[in-house]
Amino acid sequence: MPVSSAESAQRTMSLSALAADSPVTPNTRFDGWFDARRRDSGFKVTRIPFERLAGWAFDRDTGTLSHDSGRFFSVEGLRIEAEPPYSTWEQPILVQREIGILGLLVREFDGVPHFLMQAKLEPGNSGAVRLSPTVQATRSNYTGVHRGRAIPYLEHFVAPSTGTVLVDTLQSERGSWFLRKRNRHMVVAVEGPVEEHQDFRWLTLGQLRRLMRRDNTLSMEACSVLACLPGTAPEDGGRPRHALREVTGSLVEVKARCEVGQHRIPLREVASWRRLDDEISRPDRRYFKVIAAEVHAATREILHWTQPLIAPVPGGLAVLLTRTFDGVRHVLLHARVEAGSLDVAEFGPTVQCTPSNYRDTPPARRPRFLDLSLAPAPGRLLYDTVLSEEGARFHHAESRYRIIDVGDELTDVPPDFVWVTPGQSERLLRHGYYLNMQARTLLAALRSVV
Repeated sequence: MPVSSAESAQRTMSLSALAADSPVTPNTRFDGWFDARRRDSGFKVTRIPFERLAGWAFDRDTGTLSHDSGRFFSVEGLRIEAEPPYSTWEQPILVQREIGILGLLVREFDGVPHFLMQAKLEPGNSGAVRLSPTVQATRSNYTGVHRGRAIPYLEHFVAPSTGTVLVDTLQSERGSWFLRKRNRHMVVAVEGPVEEHQDFRWLTLGQLRRLMRRDNTLSMEACSVLACLPGTAPEDGGRPRHALREVTGSLVEVKARCEVGQHRIPLREVASWRRLDDEISRPDRRYFKVIAAEVHAATREILHWTQPLIAPVPGGLAVLLTRTFDGVRHVLLHARVEAGSLDVAEFGPTVQCTPSNYRDTPPARRPRFLDLSLAPAPGRLLYDTVLSEEGARFHHAESRYRIIDVGDELTDVPPDFVWVTPGQSERLLRHGYYLNMQARTLLAALRSVV
């Protein structure tokens, strides 16, 4: 049955999930192709002082770092004013008003849905290449502001598209580093031939789930879109611990209780941060820094450019705790307030932090469940993989993603945490701004292990 509607997609997606290999792109052929893409990337990224940025400049009055075109993104200052238990702080933040497209093309081969994945080069990624969605582009990219080459397969994701749209939802970007940034997550089914390209291959959902267990292979953007697929979460098979209205109500409670003010301020006035010749950073070296890079690429839409990048402190950690209640799998989500959130808070994973940022913090102020996440009990670690943040804006931003089974522990949790079934998570992902990027990534990974 062709993938020609959302209903038929849900019926056939399980076939794709069961297909751990494919005659279209056999695993052995994929490995050779992907290794060759990495070897032949021709990517060279060099850190440079800010004065060598071409087309980018600091505003004399505010210190804002932006592009001459007024497009792409800018680095500005942000003051967050929040009531306890949260705090007030200032930081640099990326401001990008336009909405990007993260689009996956899907087509059936012999009755099994396959996804067209891209070996995409990004300047901030170690190793350069990640397996990414078919299209991953901002409006500035696909409208040609960079004056580069056309983006392959874009026509399937902009009107008028000839395919069948299976997923179309706005989801948040990384709230710690972007101010109210959103991306359009799309999955579009097509029938009939699709032009071949050397940087793209068709893979089943089963193959993709296998690749999710490899360090730095799938991009988080790919995982985020895969998490939104309909009908791919494990069946709950029983009664959830909380009704869905109670789950959403717990997030609303956090939003209503926490008054958070986001105030854009001149970048030059951000407290505790300093601008040097080649970075904007804190004297204590915590959190992240803003750097500048020069990029040479052999196979991108544009072959040479310079740009700012955010370089976080190494050692990020994102952890999803899981257990069963009455035979039903649940995951523990945290209603998390972040600097750039569109509406105060979203559900994140159980733990999301960089542990070294808390090295001198009293135990009572460390993230909850951090110690359990760093040292799980023997046999409880279900998933343990290093994944990269988006390399177009972030430099060597790698985090360890873990899923840990806690057995019969943690029956009762603090009020800003809630136990949710995978099926409930899938229903939340039909809408925007319920689950953050890290939570979506881990939910996609969960489907590869349970």
